[in-house]
Amino acid sequence: MNHIGVIMGSDSDYQVMEEALEVLRDFEVPFEVIISSAQRTLQRTVDWVKGFEAQGGKLIIAAAGLAAHLPGVVAAASILPVIGVPMSSGAMEGIDALYSIVQMPPGIPVATVGIGGARNAALLAVQILTIQDSGLSFKVKAYRTQMLKDIEAKDEALQKRLNEEN
Repeated sequence: MNHIGVIMGSDSDYQVMEEALEVLRDFEVPFEVIISSAQRTLQRTVDWVKGFEAQGGKLIIAAAGLAAHLPGVVAAASILPVIGVPMSSGAMEGIDALYSIVQMPPGIPVATVGIGGARNAALLAVQILTIQDSGLSFKVKAYRTQMLKDIEAKDEALQKRLNEEN
């Protein structure tokens, strides 16, 4: 059973969303991916959302650019949590998508990450799943510990370089 569904409005979103898939693979979270449009393939989109929910899916990450209706349509069709990823595109370079996703009407919330924030969307999804999965919780804690070690190592290297220069 796939826990996370990733839906994109266009294949042009895949290059950015690949970062989310990488995170999900690293945490060994089962997922499925689909391209479907809120406007051009509305019924297909709604059918996929309903099917994903019926098969036991737990959360959906929806990426969209421009007017960015996809995350809102997905959220309206399901009670599953939805994380919207605004994509950088068009004249406004993603600002329009960010505003569209973050300004959902009352009653249909969509969590939103920064423009092109696929990695953070996947990390947020994984963190949400830790509520019911202690093994996944352990992996997230280990990930955070490794981030700390990486920063400390970078700082140590910087301090060494600065001391050598002085």
